[in-house]
Amino acid sequence: MANTSMVKNEMPAQEAEIRNKNFLEVALGYTKEQAIDEAKRCLQCKNKLCINGCPVQIDIPLFIQFVADGDFEAAYQVIARASSLPAVCGRVCPQEIQCEAKCVRGIKGEPVAIGRLERFVADYHITHGAEKQIKPISNDKKVAVIGSGPSGLACAGDLAKKGYSVTIFEALHLAGGVLVYGIPEFRLPKAIVQKEINSLKELGVDIQTNMVIGKTISIDELLNEYGYEAVFIGSGAGLPRFMNIKGENLKGVYSANEFLTRINLMKAYEESGATPIQKGSKVAVVGGGNVAMDAARCAKRLGSEVTIIYRRTEKELPARLEEIEHAKEEGIKFKFLTNPLEIVGDEKGWVKGISCQQMILGEADSSGRQKPIPIEGSNFSIEADCIIMSIGTSPNPLIKDTTEGLATQKWGGIIADERTGLTSRKAVYAGGDAVTGAATVILAMGAGKNAATAIDEYIMGSREG
Repeated sequence: MANTSMVKNEMPAQEAEIRNKNFLEVALGYTKEQAIDEAKRCLQCKNKLCINGCPVQIDIPLFIQFVADGDFEAAYQVIARASSLPAVCGRVCPQEIQCEAKCVRGIKGEPVAIGRLERFVADYHITHGAEKQIKPISNDKKVAVIGSGPSGLACAGDLAKKGYSVTIFEALHLAGGVLVYGIPEFRLPKAIVQKEINSLKELGVDIQTNMVIGKTISIDELLNEYGYEAVFIGSGAGLPRFMNIKGENLKGVYSANEFLTRINLMKAYEESGATPIQKGSKVAVVGGGNVAMDAARCAKRLGSEVTIIYRRTEKELPARLEEIEHAKEEGIKFKFLTNPLEIVGDEKGWVKGISCQQMILGEADSSGRQKPIPIEGSNFSIEADCIIMSIGTSPNPLIKDTTEGLATQKWGGIIADERTGLTSRKAVYAGGDAVTGAATVILAMGAGKNAATAIDEYIMGSREG
């Protein structure tokens, strides 16, 4: 029987006053009964608009129908045909602006909880001891993938399924890219990421860690000396940006990337952790995106009083609504229409506060949002002994600086064909944050999948590249 409820099944979660003191996953996942009930809200539309909203084109109505029928493994196989990381995407994808935004049920109520159902199906598959994937027959062709983040993993997975011998070169000591160093454990458990990566290894993907392309080995060497017939660059955008204001070099100032890497990858929050982290009593996070929310929520779990400073209003916050709501529930404060002017230190060089200015919104700028304008004479200070700057990132320039003829944007992004990922260099493709700048996991995966298709066509001779 169809479920005519106008609202989604609520996602079970830890209570806010409990979860803001631990790093365990916040959302607990649907039960079988909840998943089936939610799946029955799907109208199985003939015109499948939700698929158009999915960057990797999952057959959403089909997998949901299998969930409604209680055949969870069949549902997983539908998702797996299009996505290499279903358990990850079910947790961190912004479904509310993608597939769920297209759902017809959302016109007069809440859309079907597509993301929650994807997570349930993927977790069910992992929990119930699915058989290992069978390594495809080799086609004796080699492809190198730089970076083991979402775009690199998606590209590698699709090529491996076609019989390619794929090697991923990862600069850090652990595979996963932003999935392991950037997204906190309470949003994306690292055991889940590792299981997804293990599935790719079962397909024959080789992952070489501690390999800094441009230092350890160059792209030209991969192509000319090591026998790779194509290279995909999925190295992400891990170079933090700063405001270039006075005091950013004081002790106690972090980029969000460094702060999150110390916590997520190095487990600095554990008492036995070898990597130190500043556990400020009062922490200010500058920025309003998902990364800012992640940093703020991590700082809260370290026992700090946390304030997010954002120069526009709450309406303009770029972070996911779910992340903003969770941050508020966990006791994080917000200072809107506030712009930092200077980070103030004490006589020993440690942060003691941040000087700010009140703003108002004026005409729209190039981003389409109203431009913040300072109010004269509105300066004030916020007390803080730790500042986390979360105002964006850029691609590391190492690859472009060591690869002759690789065209890039002024801000550092690699120039690549939007459809194929082909760069200005023959047989060199790129996708994800290395091309677009910081974006979403699923968009990076879509770019990796598109590049895998183009690389296959190029190597097999049906396209020049």
